[in-house]
Amino acid sequence: MKLLITGATGLVGKELVKRALNQGMEIHFLTTQQSKLNSIVGAKGFYWNPSLQEIDSACFEGVSTIVHLAGATISKRWTTSYKKTILSSRVDSTQILLVGLKTLSEGHSVTQLVSASAIGVYPSDFDQTVEENMPLSPSSFMEQVVTDWEQQSDSFSTMGIKVTKLRIGLVLAADGGVVATLKIPTMFGLGAAFGNGKQGQSWIHITDLVSLFLFAIEKQWEGVFNAVTPNPVSQSRFITALAKALHRPHIFPPLPKFLIQLLVGEMSSLVLDSHWVSSKKLVEHGFSFEFPNINDAFENIFHKKE
Repeated sequence: MKLLITGATGLVGKELVKRALNQGMEIHFLTTQQSKLNSIVGAKGFYWNPSLQEIDSACFEGVSTIVHLAGATISKRWTTSYKKTILSSRVDSTQILLVGLKTLSEGHSVTQLVSASAIGVYPSDFDQTVEENMPLSPSSFMEQVVTDWEQQSDSFSTMGIKVTKLRIGLVLAADGGVVATLKIPTMFGLGAAFGNGKQGQSWIHITDLVSLFLFAIEKQWEGVFNAVTPNPVSQSRFITALAKALHRPHIFPPLPKFLIQLLVGEMSSLVLDSHWVSSKKLVEHGFSFEFPNINDAFENIFHKKE
């Protein structure tokens, strides 16, 4: 099996490439930097520039599944210009993949698109647990971004390609993501939740997330799936579990909502919004988690090398 992966040098992409290569898969990847075409041992790089609608069509040769992970980080101040970057990096990159396939004169072998998405598509709710079939009506910036992103992914179905969308929660990994952001203050005993600390935090260990991508490819899933564990926690519980894994105290009360909003404005929704998200559909489709509980997940991340 041959995969084409975008975002292959990102947090999830690196782990996915490593696991896929170990399983004997062939890997093509796309990069916006010519200097990185040979940067992944065992994989073959191809150039693209979504902002200019440029892509090396040779990247599709022999590919059966496209795994689309590319997208600018949302953990950077949301200026007006950067909000456009967040949106275009997801929508434009998806569009150029589709355009690239359509321009192939001799056809293609792609049968499936597995695209990253995000639980940010759901409205913030402190009480309700949401499932994939929840009606959506975007009313915030992130909800609109994810909605537009998924709609562009759905366009692949017009070519007879199966579309799989994984709505990813907080990714727990040693070297990036939310853990990297919260680890330093927590190590100094300064870890604290935000707002009232009761926000739902729907998360997934990076090992389980990579396994989920590979499982979705193997089983040829189609449709939307929540990529989260069965055991979401409150934000206060999340910080407590992190502090425990780092052998540090968690004594500070949550930081006031108004202060967070004052400091980072609209971007405060990333830490103040609440998402209690169900993984019931994953379990019903036969996926099992290696790290379903928050304490075990953090224990693995911080102490697996000891």
